[in-house]
Amino acid sequence: MKKKRAYIRGIAGFAGSYLAQELLEAGYKVSGSLLENESRKNIEDLEADLDLVSLDILNLGNCQAVLHKMKPDVIFHLAAIASVGRSFDQESLTLAVNFQGTLNMLESARQLRRLDSFLFVSSADCYGLFTPQNKTLTEDQPLAPISPYGIAKAAAEQATLYYHRQHSLPAKVARSFNHSGPRQSDSFVIPDFARQIALIEHRLRKPLMRVGDLSAKRDFSDVRDIIKGYRLITEKAAPGEIFQLCSGKAVSIASILKKLLSLSENNIKVETDPKRLRKADLPVLRGSNSKAKRLLRFENRYSLRDTLKDTLDYWRTEIANS
Repeated sequence: MKKKRAYIRGIAGFAGSYLAQELLEAGYKVSGSLLENESRKNIEDLEADLDLVSLDILNLGNCQAVLHKMKPDVIFHLAAIASVGRSFDQESLTLAVNFQGTLNMLESARQLRRLDSFLFVSSADCYGLFTPQNKTLTEDQPLAPISPYGIAKAAAEQATLYYHRQHSLPAKVARSFNHSGPRQSDSFVIPDFARQIALIEHRLRKPLMRVGDLSAKRDFSDVRDIIKGYRLITEKAAPGEIFQLCSGKAVSIASILKKLLSLSENNIKVETDPKRLRKADLPVLRGSNSKAKRLLRFENRYSLRDTLKDTLDYWRTEIANS
């Protein structure tokens, strides 16, 4: 039986590297593209089994040439400016990469002779403001994004659904909530905390952690569960469908920090850093995964403790090796 060909835009990134491994283990032939001079560290153990090319997502001609060469059966579009916080300082770049880049991928994908599935990876930040503030969100919640990141993702979602309606592109949307794990950049909260703890344990900084707002509550999943959800959407969902991928639980950042600190034997103090406080933030962000469970048999296999321990161990190794 001929192997299905999967193409991942963003293959060397945090989630993309896990997705590449998931697809290889599921029997796919996997290709992907990177930015010029992008680090391949996340995929170094897989690289021999991957077909890799450089791609400028803002260059339509380049996108068309790459997809024509790869001839994928399935496209996973993960690439994005991924930090919500940093998007406020990089508004134009965020909108260009996350929206225009998606348009370029969609236009290139529709010119392929045969395509089974195109997955656009969106974000729960598309929801933005809603009431009541502690409600559990479902896929039919209206979008009202409040960050450049959320605005760009919401616009790209609509473009993806337009290409399905107008051009019969077999496009689907994964609306992911927070996910973490080893290899994630320390510009995100869990790896940031884990890296600080690892530095303290290695006596490379004083036993003092600097944090932002700890009161916010977020729906965290393990990246290894989320990327399996991506594969399940492409294999089982109907074109034009949107699926939330999440745990269905909201936990406070304070409780995340407490759990991480309990995994260390060091006595560490915590101090709020005003520079880490975000201008616009949501007190609670929690989703329902009932649709994904019912139609995709999606499940959360990794506990929050698993995610935190594995992430902390990753940073312990990173700091030790550096």
